Amino acid sequence: MSDSPHRILQPEGWARPVGYANGIEARGRTVFVGGQIGWNSQCRFEIHDLPGQVRQTLENVLAVLAEAGAGPEHITTMTWYVTDRKAYSASLKEIGAAWKAAMGRNFPAMAVVEVSGLIEDEALVEIQATAVVPD
Repeated sequence: MSDSPHRILQPEGWARPVGYANGIEARGRTVFVGGQIGWNSQCRFEIHDLPGQVRQTLENVLAVLAEAGAGPEHITTMTWYVTDRKAYSASLKEIGAAWKAAMGRNFPAMAVVEVSGLIEDEALVEIQATAVVPD
């Protein structure tokens, strides 16, 4: 069950996805969050493992959303860019714990893409998000 105020789109007969939604229907004020990475508010990397950077990156996404009066329940879509798909798959338990701590039971429409690198050499993940705050 999601805490989202938006309608989860689940086609009849489809298997339920785990950790994301196939689609979201939303109406309201749209908030776009540019790609966030796993550094702190002073642009310094304190964490050098993927689960830790995911946790910091999600906190950074939520900090930007908070400036617009939005929270994790308003996120409709996310795109994750990871530098190592195998490390991502091997860390799913820890990443899930980081997700739960930051996002609760909110599961937006998502994509995860492996990339050859990110602009900041120490970054292992970058997350871009869109949120919709209901009218």
